[in-house]
Amino acid sequence: MSIRVGIIGYGNLGRGVECAICQNPDMELKVVFTRRNPEQVKILTEGTVVCRLEEAAAWKDKLDVVILCGGSATDLPMQTPEYARLFNVVDSFDTHARIPEHFANVDASAKEGGNVAIISVGWDPGMFSLNRMYANAILPEGKDYTFWGRGVSQGHSDAIRRIAGVKDAKQYTIPVESALKAVRAGENPELTTRQKHTRECFVVLEEGADAAKVEAEIKNMPNYFSDYDTTVHFISEEELKRNHSRIPHGGFVLRSGVTGWEKENSHLIEYSLKLDSNPEFTASVIVAYARAAYRLASEGQTGCKTVFDIAPAYLSAKSGEELRASML
Repeated sequence: MSIRVGIIGYGNLGRGVECAICQNPDMELKVVFTRRNPEQVKILTEGTVVCRLEEAAAWKDKLDVVILCGGSATDLPMQTPEYARLFNVVDSFDTHARIPEHFANVDASAKEGGNVAIISVGWDPGMFSLNRMYANAILPEGKDYTFWGRGVSQGHSDAIRRIAGVKDAKQYTIPVESALKAVRAGENPELTTRQKHTRECFVVLEEGADAAKVEAEIKNMPNYFSDYDTTVHFISEEELKRNHSRIPHGGFVLRSGVTGWEKENSHLIEYSLKLDSNPEFTASVIVAYARAAYRLASEGQTGCKTVFDIAPAYLSAKSGEELRASML
């Protein structure tokens, strides 16, 4: 039996989820929910219906898991708790500072509905989070370093686009090269947020918008830009489409640590990603965790989970026997 999947939201991430489901034979996309006019939303999967978001409750017993593809700034804090009462859900909430609050809200709703919810799934938070945790467990005496980019941040770009007067925008996160080199050289530098990354924004304004006001709002946005050196470029819509249409990303998680009775031996763990498409890779991670949500729910579990709570075997379509024979 295929895992019956629904998608809420059909932007870059939603389309990526649709493509990822196609590569997983044990899954079937049954419905896409949208706030737009369903007749204007053209999806790729034949036989899948597009419905208004208001109709989601009618699908309560027809779906095994629902993947939420909205933004972290305003969509997911409201949507994930709401739909966790109805379905097993997975989201990609990526505002790190608010994850504990989001977890508590979703956990209460999922338990109320008797469902499983997995939040903050993707590559960071997500795969990078796991590698930070593994490295800390293996090298308890050491330092963590995470560098993102150079690449387009979907969450930060979405946060800019929600500012009044902004028609469209892309935001690039850029590691400070000297800081990355120092970590790889084993110097164990003490780095502030501002010393590790810069942020570069390319913004298309609505006609008549106040550029100075928009720039100030971007640079002072808490949890997104206020702790970074941020450059804002105002460009035309044509230039944005010509030069910034792709969504690459990537980054590095490093932990420098020591072992030995006298702590005489140094070690460096490094995990890296280089992604042609941020949303498609994120979607691929989410779809694997959608399988986990279905399996946990099938076992009778309820409540909110994160990537830390999910055993790796739950992500794979392979059986335990196959995994032990081919990957262990």
